[in-house]
Amino acid sequence: MNKLFAIIKREYVERVRSKMFIIATVLGPLLMIGLTVGPAMLFGMKTGDATRLAIVDQTGTLYERVSESISNPKGRQPTSEENAVGRMNGDRPKPLAPSFKIEQVAGANDASRLDEIRNTLTGRVKDKQLDAFVVLPSDVLTGGEVTYYGRNTGDLITIGQVEDRINDALIEQRFVNAGLDPNRIAAYTTPVEMNTINALDSREDSGGGFILAYGVGFLIYFLVIIYGGIVLSAVVEEKTTRIAEVLFSSANAFTLLLGKLLGVSLVALTQLVIWGTALVGLSLYGASSSSGGVLNFLPPIAPSLLIYLVLYFILGFFIYATLYALVGAMVTTTQEGQQLATPILLILVAAFVCAPLVIRNPNSPLSFWISMIPLLSPIAMLIRIVTETPPFWQIALSLIIGYATIVALVWVAARVYRTGMLMYGKRATIPEMLKWVRQS
Repeated sequence: MNKLFAIIKREYVERVRSKMFIIATVLGPLLMIGLTVGPAMLFGMKTGDATRLAIVDQTGTLYERVSESISNPKGRQPTSEENAVGRMNGDRPKPLAPSFKIEQVAGANDASRLDEIRNTLTGRVKDKQLDAFVVLPSDVLTGGEVTYYGRNTGDLITIGQVEDRINDALIEQRFVNAGLDPNRIAAYTTPVEMNTINALDSREDSGGGFILAYGVGFLIYFLVIIYGGIVLSAVVEEKTTRIAEVLFSSANAFTLLLGKLLGVSLVALTQLVIWGTALVGLSLYGASSSSGGVLNFLPPIAPSLLIYLVLYFILGFFIYATLYALVGAMVTTTQEGQQLATPILLILVAAFVCAPLVIRNPNSPLSFWISMIPLLSPIAMLIRIVTETPPFWQIALSLIIGYATIVALVWVAARVYRTGMLMYGKRATIPEMLKWVRQS
């Protein structure tokens, strides 16, 4: 037992004191925030000046309404991009500030001049005097197709805003043509706002659980890849430098492997606790903020969720770290180990591929069986717990199966580890590995 503690202490202290650990620990929470908040905020941002847009109104009557709708979308239904940004800035979606500079094209209602006008405006777009122009055909109110000509047709955000706001203007004009009171059109077209309440605990949910589910899965994925790779590299290093020969003279293979896994897992758990503390602090700040800051999407975290997070993190880490150690004992170089570890990485990717199925229907038979597979359960079951907590017996069964798998994997890996660490010159094959397990 003393030898085991000495190995754990060496593995833990050596890695916690490293500069890489400190840097990764500091940057980890910033990276998580950037990957969750950043994309939604950047999605609706537009850099530079306002978009210069010309309107070719062949009807001769719609320019004022369309121009007003594009320049001032207040009172209209925000686009999906505006909703995403609005949720990050408060409890309700808020449209973005106007970002268009509109100009009217003279003589646009003369159909004979359409080609001439289009060529002229195309030249101005090429000369960067305009960013885009829109052609409203004379039959636009009865099904005619609007055409957008732009220099940057990859700017789907701007194109989507123009399309949505032109549609708003056309709907209003159709109401006016039908004889409705223009002063009441805005009241008729005001979108309804819907709150989302979790029926199980009567808690309002703004989508934070969905974000947290993916955040937890990414955290496990991220740490397993990093520290699994560390285990693989450490095993290969001990093998190539022949330190293993010295270590085996003072401790058996099972103690060495278990000590290495426990020591590295404690390093990862230390980092997880630091990140978890930061996440809890951000969640509490978001919950208590009265200004509707960007951290409002973080939901309060129940203590039970933190317990499950730790249990499934340990489960996932030990399963994959043991597989990485097994690969390290079979190969002679780190490059060979990385190649053989690719299937292990693909299993982790498969867990994320299955995540949407679990999120959409967490209590389906498929979600149940996915969460019972030890290689997938650290992500799948946590997603089930966050989205719609399953019965406790399912969580307990998943943990029992997972930890029993760990015991079996460590037993097999220790037998391979004892023989494989003393072999040099060539990579072990699977039949040789199975022979080592039987003979050890």
